Amino acid sequence: MKIDKTNIDIIRELKDGKKSFKKIADKLQITENTVRSRVNKLQEEGVLEICGLVDPATLPGHRVVIIGIKLSEMNLVEKGAEISRLKGVISTSVVTGRFDLLVLVLFKKGFGLLEFYTEEISKIEGVRSVETFVVYKSYNLKVPYIF
Repeated sequence: MKIDKTNIDIIRELKDGKKSFKKIADKLQITENTVRSRVNKLQEEGVLEICGLVDPATLPGHRVVIIGIKLSEMNLVEKGAEISRLKGVISTSVVTGRFDLLVLVLFKKGFGLLEFYTEEISKIEGVRSVETFVVYKSYNLKVPYIF
C-alpha cells in the first residue's frame, strides 16, 4: 500500500483516537467517506491500529522495564517474534549495538521481574545474557494495557 500525504494526515489526526471521521474530513477538506475508506484500508494492511493507550506511571503497582538481550544464535527475527509473545511484553525490537534485542515489558503487582525471568524468559532457548533497565520516569510513553 502506498502511504501518501493524505494517509499521513489522517494518521496524524487519529493521534487523538476518539476524533470523528467527520472532524478529520472537515479539517483536511476531504469527504468523510474518503477518511473512512482510507482508515479501513490502512487497518486492513496492518499500517494503522487504533487502540487506547495508558501512561504506565499512572497505574498503581505497574512498572515499565526495558531489557537488552544478547542471543547465542543469530536467528534474531525468529527469537524476537518468540519473545514478543511472552506475558508482559509490549514490544520487541531487533537492534544494532551491544544487544541483539530490546524488549519493553509492563509489570504489575504479582508479576514482576523475577516472574518474568523465571517463568517467561527461561522458556526461550539461546538467550546468552540480559541487562535490565528499570524506567523510573518517562516522557510521552503510552502503552496498550495488556493484562
